[in-house]
Amino acid sequence: MRIIAGTYRSRVLAAPRGLDTRPTSDRLRETLFNVLAPRIANAAFLDLYAGSGAVGFEALSRGAASVTFVEQAPSALKVLRANLERLGIESGTRVRAESVAAFLRAAANAGPKPERYEVVFLDPPYDKTEEYTATLGLLGGAARKILAPGALVVAEHRRKQALEQTYGNLKRTRLLEQGDAALSFFVADTAAPGI
Repeated sequence: MRIIAGTYRSRVLAAPRGLDTRPTSDRLRETLFNVLAPRIANAAFLDLYAGSGAVGFEALSRGAASVTFVEQAPSALKVLRANLERLGIESGTRVRAESVAAFLRAAANAGPKPERYEVVFLDPPYDKTEEYTATLGLLGGAARKILAPGALVVAEHRRKQALEQTYGNLKRTRLLEQGDAALSFFVADTAAPGI
């Protein structure tokens, strides 16, 4: 696994052993960042279910101002921190060792001005379909105030797994399929109440 483009181009990343963490393939990351290219420069990027951190590191490499990695699996956290050290990244990142739901609830209740993100990427384990509903539901509902105006939320999922068209204030605007994987792109409906 390697970083595809930008400052850290061609740098190799470690991945957790076993099948519990499934890194986003190089090809799918390239497709993702071809779409995200106009939004990445100076963006606050949130990498949920971060695993090895490959997607977040790609965002940093391509000019994101900051990346917050959220991961709770001890083996993935160990690899994520090792990748941070391997790349020599000393600023612009935060690692949150907790569940995504706990992070989103805490971030949404972090006072009158919570940190806001321009791009959110989520890639739960494919078999945990309830995580998609819970996380997208929070981002479109109780945690929506962590999304900057015009924020984009991207979910990686199995091609055969159908996600809803809307989750609260989030509306799907695009679906890209590649091999067995798919990327669903959501934006906040600014006409909906509460945004």
